[in-house]
Amino acid sequence: MNTVPEKMTVAALGLGGNIGDPAAAMARALRELDARDDCRLLAVSDLYRTPPWGKTDQADFFNCCALVETSLSAPALLQLCLDIEKGMKRVRMERWGPRTIDIDVLTYGNESLVTESIEVPHPRMTERAFVLMPLADIAPDLEVKGKPVREWLQQADKTGIVSANEKREWWTLPLGDG
Repeated sequence: MNTVPEKMTVAALGLGGNIGDPAAAMARALRELDARDDCRLLAVSDLYRTPPWGKTDQADFFNCCALVETSLSAPALLQLCLDIEKGMKRVRMERWGPRTIDIDVLTYGNESLVTESIEVPHPRMTERAFVLMPLADIAPDLEVKGKPVREWLQQADKTGIVSANEKREWWTLPLGDG
């Protein structure tokens, strides 16, 4: 019996946090995604320390991006990300407020999709250097809203964003070695 392989789509995810140990939380989330049969990590960016955006009276954030190949639909991938956040005790108290972990679906293949639960490409990603900088590490030529990520990054305000890891494999290393 022949089985038809499931259609796989490459999606870009943005991860961040500023409560507890955000790097460890993001590493755990990435490992959880990669351990699934319906998701496979293709690339993970450097880790960046970034000033807060939107609500600025809080601790700096740590951010990264990842490319995943998935057989899940865009809404199902978002639900998986929300479930991982919930499993890691993410509490949504205020918009742009402090958080242990945040996982956003930035792009889903070449699709443009707007539903009640998800909008891809992420509607504000091209305005945010904390998304564009790590995404440019792993997908500089990825086209978003008619331009490659690297071009969006050239226009973005990168003030205060610094690399926060010594090794690109920061998310696979034992704590304290990244």
